[in-house]
Amino acid sequence: MSFAVIAAGGRQVRVEPGELVRVDRLHTAAGEQVTFDRVLLVGSDAGLKVGTPVVAGATVTARVIEERREKKVLIFKKRRTKTFRKMRGHREYFTLVRIEAIEPGS
Repeated sequence: MSFAVIAAGGRQVRVEPGELVRVDRLHTAAGEQVTFDRVLLVGSDAGLKVGTPVVAGATVTARVIEERREKKVLIFKKRRTKTFRKMRGHREYFTLVRIEAIEPGS
């Protein structure tokens, strides 16, 4: 069993081969291959490799499944003394990827 922790879009994500993972929008077409080179930690049966801050030579390859949008996030602002209410909302994009391989590096 092998796993890795990658930095993708300002977040740290624990990934394993064959897993579906949501990452921030990558602006790539469905079916393309993506390589994550900011690997912070690699774990296997042999042990752990912890990077300072990244593991040298380690990469994680993934295939883009599709690009979607999250559920709507509502932002509501209110001031109690006035009749001030403001409702805003937005839907953020994310990319769904399937992890194919983890290269542990040197």
